[in-house]
Amino acid sequence: MFRLWCRMIDGGRHTVGEFVYEDGDIRTNRTKKIFAGITEACRKFDLSEPIWLDSNIRDFQKTSHVRFSQDNFVEEIPFRFLDVQVIEED
Repeated sequence: MFRLWCRMIDGGRHTVGEFVYEDGDIRTNRTKKIFAGITEACRKFDLSEPIWLDSNIRDFQKTSHVRFSQDNFVEEIPFRFLDVQVIEED
C-alpha cells in the first residue's frame, strides 16, 4: 500500500485540513502515485495544483516530504503551506 499525507497548515502551525491518499496498485510507479495524490488533495481542498520548484524536487527526493508555500501557487492560498509526506510505501 502507498499512502501520501497532505495537510494544510496555518500561520500558527495548526492543521486546518488534511487528506490521506491511498493506492494499492503495485503496477503504478511511485511518481504517478505522488502526482495522483496531490491532485486528489487539491480537488478536496479546492486548490489549484502547486508548481514544483527545483528546491521542492530536491527536498522531496531526499526526505519524501515537501512543503508548498504561496510561491508554489498561482492563486492566493488561505493557509501558510501545504505539507505533503509519503507515510507508507509498498
